[in-house]
Amino acid sequence: MVRTARTARTTRSTAAAVAAVLAATALGLAPHQAQAAPAPAPAAASSASSDLRFHDIPGSGGITLKGNVFTPSGAPAGRTYPLIVLPTSWGMPQIEYIAQAKKLADDGYVVVSYTSRGFWLSGGQIEVAGPPDTADVSAVIDWALANTPADAHHIGLGGVSYGAGIGLLASAHDPRIKAVVALSGWADIIESIYSGRTQHLQAAALLGGAGYLTGRPGPELQQILGDFLGSRLDREPQMIEWGRQRSAAERIDEINANGAAIMLGNAWGDSIFPPNQYAAFYEKLTGPKRLEFRPGDHATAEGTGLLGLPNDTWTNAHRWFDRYLKGERNGVDTEAPVQIKSRSDGGYEGYADWKSVGAGGTEKLPLSDSEHLFTGVDSGADGGVVLLSSILDQFVKAPPAASVPLLPRAFAAVWQSPRYEADRRVRGTVKLHTTVTPTAPDGTFVAYLYDVGPLGIGKLVSNAPYTFHGKPRGQAFGVDLELFSTAYDVPRGHRLALVIDTVDPLYIEHNPSGAQLTFSSPRTDPSYVSVPLREQ
Repeated sequence: MVRTARTARTTRSTAAAVAAVLAATALGLAPHQAQAAPAPAPAAASSASSDLRFHDIPGSGGITLKGNVFTPSGAPAGRTYPLIVLPTSWGMPQIEYIAQAKKLADDGYVVVSYTSRGFWLSGGQIEVAGPPDTADVSAVIDWALANTPADAHHIGLGGVSYGAGIGLLASAHDPRIKAVVALSGWADIIESIYSGRTQHLQAAALLGGAGYLTGRPGPELQQILGDFLGSRLDREPQMIEWGRQRSAAERIDEINANGAAIMLGNAWGDSIFPPNQYAAFYEKLTGPKRLEFRPGDHATAEGTGLLGLPNDTWTNAHRWFDRYLKGERNGVDTEAPVQIKSRSDGGYEGYADWKSVGAGGTEKLPLSDSEHLFTGVDSGADGGVVLLSSILDQFVKAPPAASVPLLPRAFAAVWQSPRYEADRRVRGTVKLHTTVTPTAPDGTFVAYLYDVGPLGIGKLVSNAPYTFHGKPRGQAFGVDLELFSTAYDVPRGHRLALVIDTVDPLYIEHNPSGAQLTFSSPRTDPSYVSVPLREQ
């Protein structure tokens, strides 16, 4: 009864705080007025359990960051508390984390959240997690240590999406950071939106559009975005170098040397930052670490928690901070460090590492028949719509679907397994190996793995694009392609189908008019799909 009453009071006070901040934000200025706006005196709001104040926080390079600070209520003079810094997501204002920040403060943390530079009322221009953004993190920590009862020896960093990417990069630069929770973020921006050497059109357009609507893209971002969406192949080295500078995977040695405890969380269907790159980064970490994958799309696995509702991702994030900032023995470090949830059922599965996820064996499906495709026509097989499709899969188990028997064979290559007499629990990363012969030097194809039911309706298990440039006409070459990692259960009586076509609205394709592709399986180098399975 006592716990129930306390929970009810906490929920009501959190809702009141959110409402108050939303009202204050509604009276704010438009993003383009940020540079000219005078700095207001800090306003204060309070609840029964923690105090909230709004602040102008000095960022790096002399800009001002709009932030808010939660502190435990009634903190006695001289007492310090662990500090958690929360940079906002792409396009989000400082109120994004208000519910979770309050919960953390109620549990004895100083929590500073701020609008990332270039967005809304914060100064500067959008740098896409460039050096000024990581310098901002250190500047906010400096300010918090000077102006709040924050403990300099117990500092954590958290964030969703853009905040997650900034947090991982900051942990490479600032050794004061002892714990990081990076949710729906990226460790390798190239493998996120340029995997398979293919531009992820909808993801990049969504990010670019949101940036222009809610912030001020700098000249470098405008140039990169224009080159990327304009398929400027002559600018590819510059774009890749720009991405490497903003990828924590390129700073793995510094991150490991600093030793922060890092928790990563993402969704199987994240259409902006697919899970493969997070898994690869996780395997290279040498300090305390945890990896969680759940059904959903970008930021949907933790979205309800941002509203103050019960949420597994945020519950574990709080446990992570409690363990590595407070030293609490809560068991989060003794659980299996890789925790995944299948798209097909509600249970969690724990693994010792990422390699163990598909340790039940690998099923190889031979692609023995040669297939010849005309390019430039959408066959009807596709990966869905950014954000929408994986959300439907998360909540109503309705992934993108296609009638496999009706796919036009002139534009779609199809290989199918026999019907299975037992369930197949696909876990991890499906891999395609094939031989391609093009009639043009440039081209794009997309591979899809479907779960095909008795009526021939295929539900999408995974997909991935592949683009090539400068290949000799009529000369065969080998392709090894990793599809996006997943956890999916194929029911008994169904079969798996690999489909390849050349057009998908998610991606930019590079097939010249009239080009054709042939997929073959040479005797000396047979083609196949490798499907990792869970142990029975």
